Formats: sequence, C-alpha cells, structure tokens
Amino acid sequence: MRAIVQRVDGASVEVDNAVIGAFTGPGLLVLIGVSVDDDETKCAILADKIWKLRIFESASLKLAGKKVTSDSVEVSAADACLPILAISQFTLFADTSNGRRPTWQQAARGPQAEPLVNEVLRALRDLGTQVETGKFGAEMRINAVCDGPMTVTLEV
Repeated sequence: MRAIVQRVDGASVEVDNAVIGAFTGPGLLVLIGVSVDDDETKCAILADKIWKLRIFESASLKLAGKKVTSDSVEVSAADACLPILAISQFTLFADTSNGRRPTWQQAARGPQAEPLVNEVLRALRDLGTQVETGKFGAEMRINAVCDGPMTVTLEV
C-alpha cells in the first residue's frame, strides 16, 4: 500500500459538481493506492503511520486555534485531532519505466482495492479522526490549499 500525504489548510472533493467531503483549516489530504500484492494486514499499519506522521509545526497549529496535546515542535494530526480527506488513487502504482504511457499492472482492481481502502478509512476513524472521503471509482475534483508545501510518501 502506498499513500501520498499532504499537509493542507482545507480540502474538498466533488463528484458530479457536488461536494461530498470537505474540511476547513489544518489537516491532511491523503491519496491511497493499493497494489495487487496488498492485503488487509497492511491497513491498520498504514492508518497508524498517516495519523502519527509528524509534519505539522506545533506553534502554527496553536496560532490557528488548535489544541495540541504534545510539547514537541513537530507534531502529528493525532496530536491536534486534525481531519483527513482520504481519496482512493490507483494511479499511485503507475509504471512509467517503459516509455511515456503508464501501465497499471501493479494497481489492484476495484474488487480487491475498495475493501482495503475502506479498511484504512475504518482504522483511521477508530484512531479518533474525522475522515472525509471521495467516492471509490468516481471521477472526482479535489481542491486543497497545500501548506508548506509538505508532501510525504508512505509505503507499507
């Protein structure tokens, strides 16, 4: 499993010109990709890494009016109970090693990927976060205000 995690100051996702998931203020935009080799054992591990990834500055969050439960300079979404917008993204497993046209052979298809993405979302919610989502397999428009920018790739 692979996740692209962006520190944002607000994010939303639209399907058919309707916002179906959004939050304002500091949080994370997370794109989640599932490979053909992935299974349920990786879901909770990925969720924990996302939730505890220390990419926020404590002082900035306090200035934004967020309560931070850690005394560290660098804190996680967990330390300030920040929201997450999570989007399934099969293109994270694109293979571009042969030419300019990506292939998707390593990306899991819907019947395998959707339950695993849903399990990551469930695990994030169980950790205590507000999780907004897109719609699996739909054409989506994602809007975000990147903060930093700070973008990190996680793999399990």
